[in-house]
Amino acid sequence: MASLLKAGVHFGHQKSRRNPKMDDYIYITRNNINIIDLAKTVELTKEALDFLTSVKKSGKQILFVGTKKQARDLIIDIAEYTGNPFVVERWLGGTFTNFGNIRRRVRYMIRLRDQIAKGELKKYTKFEQMKKVEEAEKLDRRMGGIAEMREMPGAIFVTDVIADNLAIREAQKMNVPVVALVDTNVDPEGVTYPIPANDDAVSSLAIMLAHVCKALR
Repeated sequence: MASLLKAGVHFGHQKSRRNPKMDDYIYITRNNINIIDLAKTVELTKEALDFLTSVKKSGKQILFVGTKKQARDLIIDIAEYTGNPFVVERWLGGTFTNFGNIRRRVRYMIRLRDQIAKGELKKYTKFEQMKKVEEAEKLDRRMGGIAEMREMPGAIFVTDVIADNLAIREAQKMNVPVVALVDTNVDPEGVTYPIPANDDAVSSLAIMLAHVCKALR
């Protein structure tokens, strides 16, 4: 728990931004700042990690989502280290609810990558080649992280419930369990395994994701 304190995991938002549905996870309000109950953070982190470990053992993937600037590099690192897909750019509507169409776009992206790598675009004009390369780069930014997600994942891990609410809504519709960090200003009801934690500070995000990484190693 000392390491969580040092990382600032307990710091929530100003009292005026408090979501009443987070009251069970708030320990005290100090200097107008809601302080998260770290005993509950520890307890619920264990539950979430046990679940994520079971997903891994089942052979299913875990989709990591973190589109907020301070979470992006951390999400890419943990996803690549654990061999899981990720989303760090804007969530593409239909990623879950229109999965077949998304997979078709991913396959097109992969074919385009291969054509570029093999020099097969030489049959096009220079302008057409440039447009193809630009298209490939754009597709890679938006879908590169889910290129290896060939079926619906066994779970989704989200670092910001508000910023990535569309991802959570689609997961709910498709019955994909949601694990997420929940700060004092969010509604945790759509989250299957909530982890009360500061979702803004890089130090907090880093230590919480480090625990996830260790469990999935």
